[in-house]
Amino acid sequence: MNYSHRFSDGRTFGHPLGKIVCVGRNYAEHAKELNNPIPVSPILFIKPETAAAAFEGEVQIPVGRGSVHYELELAVLIGKTLTNADVTDVAQAIAGYGLALDLTLRDVQSELKEKGLPWERAKCFDGACPLSRFVAADNLAAPQSARIALTIDDEVRQDGLTSDMLNPILPLIAYMSSQFTLKPGDVVLTGTPKGVGPIEVGQKLTAQLNDLLTCSAVVVPQKNR
Repeated sequence: MNYSHRFSDGRTFGHPLGKIVCVGRNYAEHAKELNNPIPVSPILFIKPETAAAAFEGEVQIPVGRGSVHYELELAVLIGKTLTNADVTDVAQAIAGYGLALDLTLRDVQSELKEKGLPWERAKCFDGACPLSRFVAADNLAAPQSARIALTIDDEVRQDGLTSDMLNPILPLIAYMSSQFTLKPGDVVLTGTPKGVGPIEVGQKLTAQLNDLLTCSAVVVPQKNR
């Protein structure tokens, strides 16, 4: 599952992938569909770089570990170091925007939550974060009013607007940088709109960011590591 950052025009990025910083329940309707309370401050967690995989051709999922759920998210590629940044700093540090799937072992997560335990086993497995190529930041004029959509076997499952985020992109990343430093090559996942659910081997996934970016993959069993 080797992964490296690339732009939609084929250019590579000058930094390797670092950590993947995620926010939970950043869309109110998604929190409601999972019967979770709407948070009053961002819920942050981190996926390791080993969770990343290219969102093209195939998406591999574990077999025999319970239900695997998709969560489509706008992904933000960080291009400059951010520590205790303000929104101006953040805007200048964004290198690109893309799409990501925050794959979740939902049965495992539910069991861990019931026991009050961390979620890593449900969120951080190899391949748990398929990432598309990135559109250069200058090419997405209004990221806070972008549309992200996911179809499965040609049926629309998620169709959301980034304007519905509880924590908008720039303040969210600024808040993250107040908790820990963000480095060039890090990726921020900004939350998922409503419509999450299970995926199964053999299904075709197609994700879209406005009319700028489209990526597709077939779900296959995870290969032996």
